[in-house]
Amino acid sequence: MVKRQIPQPAEIFELMKFKKFELDPKKRRLENALTIEDLRKIAKRRTPAAAFDYTDGAAEGEISMERSVQSFRDIEFHPSILKDVTNVDTSTQIMGGSSAMPFGIAPTGFTRLMQTEGETAGAGAAGAAGIPFTLSTLGTTSIEDVKKTNPHGRNWFQLYVMKQRDISYGLVERAKNAGFDTLFFTVDAPVAGARLRDTRNGFSIPPQLTPQTILNAIPRPWWWWDFLTTPKLEFASLSETGGTVGELLDSAMDPSINFDDLAEIRAMWPGKFSVKGVQTLEDAKKLADLGVDSIVLSNHGGRQLDRAPVPFELLPEVAREIGKDVEIIIDTGIRNGADIVASLALGADFTLIGRAYLFGLMAGGRAGVDRTIEILGEQVERTMRLLQVADVSELNPSHVTQLRQFNRDERAEIISSRPAKG
Repeated sequence: MVKRQIPQPAEIFELMKFKKFELDPKKRRLENALTIEDLRKIAKRRTPAAAFDYTDGAAEGEISMERSVQSFRDIEFHPSILKDVTNVDTSTQIMGGSSAMPFGIAPTGFTRLMQTEGETAGAGAAGAAGIPFTLSTLGTTSIEDVKKTNPHGRNWFQLYVMKQRDISYGLVERAKNAGFDTLFFTVDAPVAGARLRDTRNGFSIPPQLTPQTILNAIPRPWWWWDFLTTPKLEFASLSETGGTVGELLDSAMDPSINFDDLAEIRAMWPGKFSVKGVQTLEDAKKLADLGVDSIVLSNHGGRQLDRAPVPFELLPEVAREIGKDVEIIIDTGIRNGADIVASLALGADFTLIGRAYLFGLMAGGRAGVDRTIEILGEQVERTMRLLQVADVSELNPSHVTQLRQFNRDERAEIISSRPAKG
């Protein structure tokens, strides 16, 4: 029988360690965010619906986005055993340079509408973490100011070829003069996708005040205070900034761009050249034959063509066919460091994060982006340790099974084995 005694106060206090209360509300909410989904919930709470939905939403029925996120859930890892993972190296080489982790920040448009620090927060956080930052043609901070923010880090530029070619040529020249080392030539946006959340919210540049937006803003005065008391939005390329997002995109993008335009822009660029928005094996092969430095398997975050191919599911086939000839980058659907590890295992050389970065930005500005990078970095390292892989170069297809793809192949085999009718 257990002998009981009345505990002494000193013994009770020895067992009870009270956590120090954090007085700074931003630090407190970011410390409590343990996942990208946690940051997303904070972002939704703090940001007006129109701005949040621009980030969180996608095209049409948002099927491409949902499938892309689900594809990372539908995997099974296969860990090794009895390997020394005391020290884990998450660094990698990509596009002629190094990155401390196997992911960088993707190009995002209208970023200062999400939170007023915008690309300055993204570039600063990326530089501090030793990973690349990508500025969009539709970014809200100039090429030159991004360079000032991240003077010693790796800056990349994403280009839309516009109807007014001189604008695009000028952007390429400015990025070159600012020392950006990589250019992304985007091929999946001849016109704007139908982003229905934006239409329903009346999302426009600049934001238009309606009874709905005013009601939605009442519990979020800090966002409006930041927006109204900071410098006017500066776009990297657009001189006309009035209208809905779709109208702005359609007025700027040129649906007639072709391989001649790719060749012309490539001839202007002295650094590394990547083609972003590749969605078929055939096009990946064609670009590899042209000798581009890398391709980005991407469906634009599901924001252009709905029901588009899922990049993560396309990855293994592309990696098998051209992985030795061209570097492969992947984006869309990444919400966890485990997603990044799985991508590397199936043949990607690098990954890009878009929404995950913006959720952090909306949750806490620069500190929120730092937290995004910290969360993903910790998840990458922990997943590698649990797989018992000490270096990202050791990751290979034996570490991952794509369960949904496995089920598809299994179903196809069953169907093909059925006797023909008649």
